[in-house]
Amino acid sequence: MGWSRCSFEVWTLRGSDGKGLGMGKVVAMEHLTLDGVMQAPGHADEDPRGGFRHGGWAAERQDPAMQRAMGARMSDTWSLLVGRVTYARFWDYWPKQPPNPVTDAFNRVQKYVVSTTMTDPLPWAGSTLLDGDAGEAVAELKMQRDENLVIFGSGALVRSLLRDRLVDEMVLMIHPILLGSGVRLFAEDGDELTAFDLVDSVTTGNGVFVGTYVLAKS
Repeated sequence: MGWSRCSFEVWTLRGSDGKGLGMGKVVAMEHLTLDGVMQAPGHADEDPRGGFRHGGWAAERQDPAMQRAMGARMSDTWSLLVGRVTYARFWDYWPKQPPNPVTDAFNRVQKYVVSTTMTDPLPWAGSTLLDGDAGEAVAELKMQRDENLVIFGSGALVRSLLRDRLVDEMVLMIHPILLGSGVRLFAEDGDELTAFDLVDSVTTGNGVFVGTYVLAKS
């Protein structure tokens, strides 16, 4: 899975202590191309849906500056918020890795999975299913938790939450390439204006622009 291989090597992550005081933030962290493609950044066979043949486009541009910028947006306590497809890929990867700080963090952290097709019990320890309407479930979760709810990948979930103005912050790693095809992060059929403010940015030695955006006050 691309996110499991290309973004966490230098992080030291700590799992949530489970104490929710509200209000938490939803933070989406995404690799993107210049034309907005998010599909299969990590390796060739990550996500071939639709005949996508450019898998692994982000792997060669990994840079410590990128990972530091991402890590700086992570709080000491956090929970994972993902959709069904990303959860399945993480579950297939992380529990099989040898013990290390990153693997331990992902196995230990509380995981919230938004899905209308999965059923309990979920296979990965510490996993909670959020079924029904995604916006309602995540809005309620934000009120219950005081830590960041961090999304990796999960494009359909991010698009849904953006429509409901539930994504508080985005860390976008924009790679200097055009692919011309592939699943894009942002919907092309919406007509709702959503403004974000750029609050932090860095350009890596490999030319990746890492921008941190927060939802603008309406």
